[in-house]
Amino acid sequence: MNATEFWDELHERRAIGTPKVNARLAEIAGPLAPGTALDLGCGGGGDALWLAARGWRVTAVDISGAAVRSLQARGAPITALRVDLADDFPDGAFDLVSAQYFHTPFELDRARVLRTAAGSVNPGGRLVVVDHGSAAPWSWDQDAGYPTPGEVAAGLELDPMDWSIDRAEAAERLATGPAGRTATVIDHVLVLRRAGR
Repeated sequence: MNATEFWDELHERRAIGTPKVNARLAEIAGPLAPGTALDLGCGGGGDALWLAARGWRVTAVDISGAAVRSLQARGAPITALRVDLADDFPDGAFDLVSAQYFHTPFELDRARVLRTAAGSVNPGGRLVVVDHGSAAPWSWDQDAGYPTPGEVAAGLELDPMDWSIDRAEAAERLATGPAGRTATVIDHVLVLRRAGR
């Protein structure tokens, strides 16, 4: 099974109900004035729909055609594109680039993708990277060993004259999974702001 097949199968199974915004994105983007946003690995589209409902002009991309078609079918004013970020990156400049739980069991130069994403951020804009710090019992990846926010920031090798760290922390949250199961999980939260404006 390749990456596209894996994610198509996962999103076809999850395509029931209304997708929800990721809690960390809501707390980070909630106070921000709407602008242009890029949602990397949009999945079911909960983040993109939430941003669009608040006036953001959203581009949402995912390797899964099933996820993109599901989001397009919701009729929201969102540009939803199937993009394999291992090989390509969407055009445009954005006030907010969000990578929520941007993990895959397949080979991907994640630091390169996030570095490219940083290059698409407008002056004064933000790159938000939220990673799993622990695995929920229902997660597809029980061997989570993800880098800390500081390690992610260091791996991007961004110019400190052009970028500042607004937030870098491991934060606990009560997560709700399939069939209403709950568990306390840890998120690794990194918010980088580009100088300007």
